[in-house]
Formats: sequence, structure tokens, C-alpha cells
Amino acid sequence: GYYVKKNKLYFLPESGVAMLVGVLIGGIARLTVTDLTLFSFSPEFFFFVLLPPIIFEAGYSLEKKHFFENIGAITLYAFWGTIISAFVVGMLTYWSAQIGLIGHIDKNNPMEALLFGALISAVDPVATLSIMGSPELKCDNLLYSLVFGESVLNDAVAIVLFKTFHTYYDPEGPEFNSSVIPHALFSFVSMTVLSILVGLLVSYIYKHTSLSDFPKLEGGLLFLFCYCCYATAEAVQLSGIMALFFNGIILSHYNSYNLSNSAQVTTEQFFATLATIMETIVFLYMGLSVFTRSFKNWDLMFALLGLLFCLVARALNIFPISFLANCCRRKGENKISLKMQCVLWFAGLRGAIAFALSMNMPGPNADTYAAGTLFICMFTTIVCGGFTEKIL
Repeated sequence: GYYVKKNKLYFLPESGVAMLVGVLIGGIARLTVTDLTLFSFSPEFFFFVLLPPIIFEAGYSLEKKHFFENIGAITLYAFWGTIISAFVVGMLTYWSAQIGLIGHIDKNNPMEALLFGALISAVDPVATLSIMGSPELKCDNLLYSLVFGESVLNDAVAIVLFKTFHTYYDPEGPEFNSSVIPHALFSFVSMTVLSILVGLLVSYIYKHTSLSDFPKLEGGLLFLFCYCCYATAEAVQLSGIMALFFNGIILSHYNSYNLSNSAQVTTEQFFATLATIMETIVFLYMGLSVFTRSFKNWDLMFALLGLLFCLVARALNIFPISFLANCCRRKGENKISLKMQCVLWFAGLRGAIAFALSMNMPGPNADTYAAGTLFICMFTTIVCGGFTEKIL
């Protein structure tokens, strides 16, 4: 990462480098290690250890002014855009299986394909954001806030959709349950409200106690409060990502002034460093999975068509929603230009969350979906992420 930044190698994303290093280590391990269990990607480890610091830091260090100025457009992209993407990818996959273009998946059960549509709709533009954040490129604040804001909220929506589809999935029955979307909406809204209340409660506790006299406890308790919020949400089958993200926003806005001067600096740097480490580990694990996981039903046609369906679905949600968002923007506000819309479409990279969800795919065709998802994640991160600088 240091070498890439120092030499401004925008064609080589840091996340892509971590993936390639993981592939190299995985290849060596495949040849030299008999028990590859240590190198396997665990969804539980990802969701309860690696992901929380990344999401919390995103909320804690958020540029709130630009985010909330564009919250309407961000919500449209993140909620309705994700739903459109999930159904477009899912139904295209299902129809392709029915006409014989894709094998190794259930052509009689649309819910299985919709599960894939939900998980692959989780965008993870780490490579794009790292390049857009470079001072030399002077990226537009509106564009950056849209890409960043959509990515965080989109992950939460995609996970809730996946879990909801999973609840109604039946290998023997192809029926679609109409209560899926209301269930997802309830989870999304309820955890947003609850996380705000928890953030305000923690801020109140810090303000009316003398924790600032104990700098070591300040940061530690802050981290524990946030993790408890995330774990509680996951335990009751609600959106932990939404809980943690908005909890981070509230705490950075209301609670940072209750911390001692040393704790303010320490917590900010600690959360940023921890998030960077966790992101790197995530992409290393994804690279490792190429050689350390056995994919029994690898289907190249499914992987290629899945990539094409992702691009089509992304276009079908970005451009219509951008038109709607521009119609709703007040006079004097910057419009989302066609160039920005193209960048938003191109920035729909798939990453760790999509891959982690694919590890939880139910049914006998889980390996086909996991292998295809890994291919899409690596292609979009390395290839599409590498071309980001060219289209800005």
C-alpha cells in the first residue's frame, strides 16, 4: 500500500494488491501445507471480528456535512437501487438457468437466484474510494459523498435482503413471499432509530461521569459500547451494520467533545488504524480462498454472466435514480452530471461482504454461487478499480 501511494500507481488498487498477495500465499500454502483449515474464510469471523471496526470507523470519521446534504440521493441509491439490483440480477440468473445458459443451479426455484442477487448487490468500492480520495485528483465532493454514502448503507440493505430471503428460502418450494420487502424495511428503520438512541445514551453517560480522568478507559469503553450495539442487533436478527454506522456518526458528533484531548486524538487514530488493518486482512483472505477453498461446481459461464448481470443491474438503478434525484434537487444545488453517473455505475465494485454472504448460501449449489461471487469480486476490484483514475 505504501509503495502504491508513494508512486501514485492508480492502476493498481491497494485492495487489489492485498488480493494478489493472498493468491500468492494461498498458492504456496496449497503446495506446502496439508491442513488448509487455518486459511479458510470464515463468515462468522468476518461479520463479528473484521467488519465491525471498518463500519464503525466509516461512521466515526464521516464528513457529515456532505453526507447529510445528499442524504436523499444516497438513500435512493442505497435502498431502492439495491432492491432493483437484487431483483434484476436474481431474475436474469433464474431465467438464464431456465433456458439452459447456466448449469449447477436450481432452475425451478427463483428464491435461490434472488439470494444470489441480494448478496452480489452489496457494493464495496474500497479501491475506487482510495483513488478518489487522493488529493492530486481533486475529486468532486458531491461524487465522493454519493459513492461513499451509498456503499455503507447499501451493504446494510443487501445483508438485510439476503437474511430475509434466506428466512423464506425453501429448497422444495419455489414460492416467493410478498412480506420480504416490508420485513427488510422494518429491520432497516428500527435499527437506525435504536442506534441513534444508543449513541445519545452513551454520550450522556460520558458527559455526566468523570471518565475523562481515565484516558485508557475512555477509548476502551467507547469501543465496547459500540460493539455491544452491533452484537445485540445481530443477535435479534436486525441490521448490525446500520446500528454501528449511525452509532459512529452520533458518537463522533455528540460524544467527541466529552473525551479528554488525548483521548480524542487517540481514539480517532486507533479506529482508523484498526479499520485499515481489518480491510487488508479481508482482502488477503479473499485472495487466499482462490487456492485454499475447494469449489466443487465451478461454472465459468455462470461467473461471466453474473458479471454481465451486475453491470446491467447497476445501470438500471443508477441512471433512472439519478434522473429522479436531479428532479428532486432544489435550485442552486449541484446536479448529478452524466459523468458522475457513469463513475457511480463503474464504482459498483463487489468485495468482502458479497463474498462473505456467498459463504452462507444455502442449498446444494452453494459452491457454484461462492466461486462465481469470488470471480466477480476479484475482477471488479482489480480490473474496474484499476481503471477508476482513467474515468475520473
